[in-house]
Amino acid sequence: MWLSSSSVGRKFVMAVTGACLVLFVTFHCLMNAIAICWPAAYNSICEFLGANWYALIASAGLAVLFIIHIIYAVMLTLQNRKARGADAYAISRRPKTVEWSSQNMLVLGIVILAFLVVHLIQFWAKMQLQEIRGVHDVLPPAAGTLFLQEAFSQVYTPIVYIIGFIALWFHFNHGFWSMFQSIGWDNQAWIERLKKIACWWSSIVVVLFIAQAIVFTVKAHDNYYKTDPVLREQYKEMIIPMFEKDFGPDAARAISAAPYDQMKQMVQGTLSQMEAPEAQSYFQNDPEFPARLETLKHAAALLEYLDVDQAPDVLDAPAEAPAQQANPQPQK
Repeated sequence: MWLSSSSVGRKFVMAVTGACLVLFVTFHCLMNAIAICWPAAYNSICEFLGANWYALIASAGLAVLFIIHIIYAVMLTLQNRKARGADAYAISRRPKTVEWSSQNMLVLGIVILAFLVVHLIQFWAKMQLQEIRGVHDVLPPAAGTLFLQEAFSQVYTPIVYIIGFIALWFHFNHGFWSMFQSIGWDNQAWIERLKKIACWWSSIVVVLFIAQAIVFTVKAHDNYYKTDPVLREQYKEMIIPMFEKDFGPDAARAISAAPYDQMKQMVQGTLSQMEAPEAQSYFQNDPEFPARLETLKHAAALLEYLDVDQAPDVLDAPAEAPAQQANPQPQK
């Protein structure tokens, strides 16, 4: 098949997959911008994507494109080295007409791949993958801002990301215009224009990425994503459906109306009661008891995570309705 056996076919595949990846990177940059301008909307997008069928198809398609791009990049590099043969080491200096990034696209790709692995571990593996596996951790998969908090509170994260973004600029900048050249759009006038478009496009995207990483880091170290009242109400809304399912609507309303401090006391108090030996014995024949206990444990862990040493007026937005004093009790 000419797409894999010929040099022209391989370059065509590289161009098509590269174009798709350029569009995805641009989309990702815009999505990150929403996390800065409207963090609550960012969480809503994370919930909309999640482990839904359309998001899973898009993720699988993106992974296939990325793998094909890597395989063909290695194939072309090996092909070029084989073609040069004994002359591979004859030139000690790079010709002025050849860009540095052109000769180091594979190395830049490896740096970007290493950065991508870190990014996937910090976000995708803890969000969409957890939903696919049906695993419930401390942080709800839809709470994207809390994963920003976790990732960018680490010292190494902005360093790794900025290095990855710089490598992305070189790779993006050269790859953008060269993919048009690969498909035959190699008119000298247009190539010069495409090089300028590539420089502007890649520069805007990468500068925005670096700015976003800096903003995320500053906000994470300020515990913004834990203490912002709007976000905290949103995190609470992520807990309520679990209580409504396992404890009934009355318990869900009581939890929803309570400010965070009281909500934490209610959850921890009920959890202590249900973990007591007498409760374990009483509910041992209740098939729903394990699920209710897990719900309380997850809620308690999340509330503990959100409990930071800040002023009460920062932590607790005024409740719209008076909190009920009764703890949620399981319905037999």
